[in-house]
Amino acid sequence: MIALPKRSRPNINADINIVPYIDVMLVLLVIFMMTTPIIEQGMEVDLPVGPATMLDYSDGPQPTVITVDSNNNYYINSFEDRGVEEIDVSEAVSLEYVVNMVIGRLSVEGFEDMAIVLKGDKSADYGTLFRLMSELKYKGIDKVSFSSQNPN
Repeated sequence: MIALPKRSRPNINADINIVPYIDVMLVLLVIFMMTTPIIEQGMEVDLPVGPATMLDYSDGPQPTVITVDSNNNYYINSFEDRGVEEIDVSEAVSLEYVVNMVIGRLSVEGFEDMAIVLKGDKSADYGTLFRLMSELKYKGIDKVSFSSQNPN
């Protein structure tokens, strides 16, 4: 009988090469890490023009930003850190909710020195801003900064 040569099959590698996927994932991670600090949270308001100095919050907790828009609605920045709930920035909230959130954030361990920044639209009613300030003062919160637009 004639011996036929054996055909050998090449070994098939059925594994998925994940190295390109890891490279893409790391590039996306770097992009998100670079752009996240740039994104500013809050509502768009027309701030009053006046002398302003930039405050540095890099060494402590991020400030609580309370926004009052031109329709006299209150907004509070979303905040997700150490057990503090996150809320929707685009949803208007009541004055009582804002005051209670500020008190809650200040009572969380490590946030006693957290800054509170008030961004009031220049066409908002003075009474709306005054009610907020008086409620915060009544609850014992004295250190509130106002945000303004630098004329330069």
